[in-house]
Amino acid sequence: MKERKIQDECGVFGIYGVEHAASLTYYGLHALQHRGQEGCGIISVDEEGAFHRIKGKGLVTEVFKGDELSAMRGNMAIGHVLYTAAEGNRLENVQPLMFHHKSGDFAIANNGCLVNAEELRSYLENRGSLFQSTSDSEILAHLIKKERSASRPRIHTIIDALNMMEGAFTFMVMTSRRIYACRDKHGLHPLAIGRLGEGYVIASETCAFDTLGAEYIRDVEPGEVVTIDHHGIRSNLYSQFKHYNMCSMEYIYLARPDSDIEGCNVHAYRKESGKLLFKEAPAEADIVVGVPDSSLSAAMGYAEASGLPYEMGLIKNKYIGRTFIQPTQALREKGVRMKLSAVRTIVKGKRVVLVDDSIVRGTTSRRIVTMLKEAGATEVHVRIASPPMTEPCFYGVDTTSYDELISARLSVPEVQEAIGADSLAFLSEESLYVAGRREELCTACFTGRYPTALYHNSAMVKKCKCKK
Repeated sequence: MKERKIQDECGVFGIYGVEHAASLTYYGLHALQHRGQEGCGIISVDEEGAFHRIKGKGLVTEVFKGDELSAMRGNMAIGHVLYTAAEGNRLENVQPLMFHHKSGDFAIANNGCLVNAEELRSYLENRGSLFQSTSDSEILAHLIKKERSASRPRIHTIIDALNMMEGAFTFMVMTSRRIYACRDKHGLHPLAIGRLGEGYVIASETCAFDTLGAEYIRDVEPGEVVTIDHHGIRSNLYSQFKHYNMCSMEYIYLARPDSDIEGCNVHAYRKESGKLLFKEAPAEADIVVGVPDSSLSAAMGYAEASGLPYEMGLIKNKYIGRTFIQPTQALREKGVRMKLSAVRTIVKGKRVVLVDDSIVRGTTSRRIVTMLKEAGATEVHVRIASPPMTEPCFYGVDTTSYDELISARLSVPEVQEAIGADSLAFLSEESLYVAGRREELCTACFTGRYPTALYHNSAMVKKCKCKK
């Protein structure tokens, strides 16, 4: 149970058939930095099949230096940016991970979280496996190696391994000759393929393609393994079960607004959700203010639908990272104080509609409401562009217990009182589907309807529900 405290919401990037692959991966990871700030790594493969690796704790600009990257030869590479809870913030968890085997070396990077990781670890340890990290990528490596022989193509062992896994994942496996891109059968996290010159790129978000000038081709489908090598792109389905239960938090908070996820632009989705939020919860006010950065699109939509002026009532210090993905509560609270400031001349004497993407612990919301009122706002009406977050996530978002979720313990009026707002309203679950014109989404953190079995987590969910 201890290991499942490590809940990754990370970013993966891969490139094949392009010169200076490691340097280009650096730029791809920089575009995905919002998905993880605790560590990062790049592994490249040169023409002789030799692997080269750089990884470390910290931001992309802190870990990689120009001279080191230029020495990483080869036209193929994969990279990773890591977010992990405090317990997992160790160097051995920084990906990609590299493995040696008599049939050939390989490297693995992953975004997501396996819900049956504990069972798989026990299965493998009982058969002699030794683990060096708490990463799910290492589980995949051991599953591949256990069944690997020189006479059996690696794609078959990868497919067998994936069929033993349950949860949310987007794995990249790189050998000396090719890259395999794998996505879970539930479609819980995004993974896109693009073309760059004569080669290909793969990334958690399409915003990384724009940085490199790559052209989007398509998404890796749920339950699919895409092989990229000198033959081009080849596809294998490891599962006939297929759903498009994209994590709704990708649209609401996690992804960059310039990314497209399964054909829907993130900014457009958030703006539409803001319009729907006004229809469901109008407020008597003078101005609309969004919480930078992920809530600005929704605030624009709310303002447009309401006819109220959209104002920049909050300024973000651009040198401060996201408070939600800081690994400890103490760091999150310090981050809030450093991160935002109210524009006094804009909000003074005004009734403010404050639009935010979500309320998780309530700490940030309380401080922002207090900040606006101290700056002279006469009223602060909080509107949230998502439903109340009442259930833990086991698929990669770092909310794994009810104790972290204020809406799991308090009713909407009680949350309103706790954060000091004059009124509070949340977007309906139905509008999450309407905003993106989607038929499927993962809304488990709002509804408790988990698309997968939860294995050992099921007992924890039942135990926690008894406490509510």
